[in-house]
Amino acid sequence: MNLTLRIWRQAGPDAPGAMTTYQVGGISEDMSFLEMLDTLNEELILRGEQPVAFDHDCREGICGACGVVIDGQPHGPERTTTCQLHMRHFRDGQTIDVEPWRSAAFPVIKDLVVDRSAFDRIIGSGGYITAPTGSAPEAHATPVPKETADRAFEHAECIGCGACVAACPNGSAMLFTAAKVVHLNLLPQGAPERGSRVRAMVTAMDGEGFGGCTNTGECATACPKGIGLDAIGTLNREFLLRRS
Repeated sequence: MNLTLRIWRQAGPDAPGAMTTYQVGGISEDMSFLEMLDTLNEELILRGEQPVAFDHDCREGICGACGVVIDGQPHGPERTTTCQLHMRHFRDGQTIDVEPWRSAAFPVIKDLVVDRSAFDRIIGSGGYITAPTGSAPEAHATPVPKETADRAFEHAECIGCGACVAACPNGSAMLFTAAKVVHLNLLPQGAPERGSRVRAMVTAMDGEGFGGCTNTGECATACPKGIGLDAIGTLNREFLLRRS
């Protein structure tokens, strides 16, 4: 495959940025999108040019480190992470636009790399449970109904990639925050902080400058782990109950 890439290049947080066009050839349809960017970077380095900076780590769709907007869609045309998106989903000769997550709360560090530490601060504000340290408790010491456990695990699948924020026209982090609140608040281990958790995490989210949620649903559509809008409904109920 031969492709034309229009990639956002920005030397630093305060530097101006612009879309730069590159030609890349010899791309196998079995490559991941990040492997295709690796190929481009190898060519740029051989030419003495600066490679394109982008985030990545596990490349297995687990860590949430990767993430770019591809032709206007977070993570690209398939509902998966960027590292698990394969080039078979593109056409030979296609022009592809590649941009970083666009959000005031995710400032660009360089090229396609953005600062997502706002998520870490939201989690730090309430994403924990009070539990005595020491040896692990017996597996059946705290019974949890299977339906509750399953729902908690579904929301715990959030990898914090930020696709929900990038997809939202308001740049809202409600789906991310809701997933973190729901998966802890559902379990008995999370009960001691249940009220303070939702207040603290919503307050932290608002303080980071994320936009408000207007239930457009783009966040759930873009989420590579399939977390649904019902999480936001649960977060809203929890917040209203604890506020009163």
